[in-house]
Amino acid sequence: MTKEEIIEKGKSVVRTESEAISGLINTIGDEFADAIETILKCKGRVVLTGMGKSGLIARKIVATLNSTGTPAIYLHPTDALHGDLGMVRKEDVAILISKSGNTEEISTLIPLLKRINVKLIGMCADRESRLASECDIFLSIDVKEEACPYDLAPTSSTTATLVLGDALSVVLLQLRGFTVNDFAYLHPGGSLGKRLSLEIKEIMIQGDRIPIVKESASIKDAILEITTKRLGTTCVVNDKGRLTGIITDGDLRRLLERTLDIKDLHASDIMTKNPKVMRSHYLASLALQQMENFKITALIITDDDNHPVGIVHLHDLINLGLKQR
Repeated sequence: MTKEEIIEKGKSVVRTESEAISGLINTIGDEFADAIETILKCKGRVVLTGMGKSGLIARKIVATLNSTGTPAIYLHPTDALHGDLGMVRKEDVAILISKSGNTEEISTLIPLLKRINVKLIGMCADRESRLASECDIFLSIDVKEEACPYDLAPTSSTTATLVLGDALSVVLLQLRGFTVNDFAYLHPGGSLGKRLSLEIKEIMIQGDRIPIVKESASIKDAILEITTKRLGTTCVVNDKGRLTGIITDGDLRRLLERTLDIKDLHASDIMTKNPKVMRSHYLASLALQQMENFKITALIITDDDNHPVGIVHLHDLINLGLKQR
């Protein structure tokens, strides 16, 4: 097989699966709305089950539901028949996933779930299957063809099922009024959680570590402050301790390019007035955004009276994993 043929085969798989996803649009109707309403009214959890690759898709849907405000669990069909059925309560809603709709383990599980009196939502390709006929609500995942050339390995069908699960999760998210703050609460770890919840006051440099000189300070003192605090910058304050400017190592380099006679200069002579500042209660990710927008490497944090209370450096924010890839 030539390289061109390999590339075309890969494109063919993507094309087939994208057509399967597009075909879902015509299947989303009253039954989809009924499924949403049933889950919204559910006082328990959404229990998803499926065998093999359908089970893997069910696990992913469980993860998406949980992370967007809908409590969900995965129930392995075989384990359910050997004790795990005990995790299901009548307040729950069950979503059963099967490509054929006649999977033996799922078929065995149906009457047991009905005995508990849970609402059943079936997701399969065959409207004439046992699953479709015995569930309270049926969601079709019928696809024209699998991407597998032998129509054996579930490919297009599992992709379509996953997308339908995403559709359920996102609509539920919107109807529950799930917010960015709710998302942050459920995702405290990793770069995502940090971007959504980490505040500047939690990570800013503060106290004696803040580089500060007075307006009357000599250029030598400003250089020493920048060098000692190792942030490449220093705040400049007036006699009341309020921020009036900032000096960066770049400012110093440009000054020395113009003149070496600096003995009579003061910080106020070379500082940049009205520097960019932010309050400590804002998200650290917003500080990063501001620094990238204004192409600066440090942001001064001030209080309501414009006193410097902290400083954040671009490299620190990047090292925390706040920069989006």
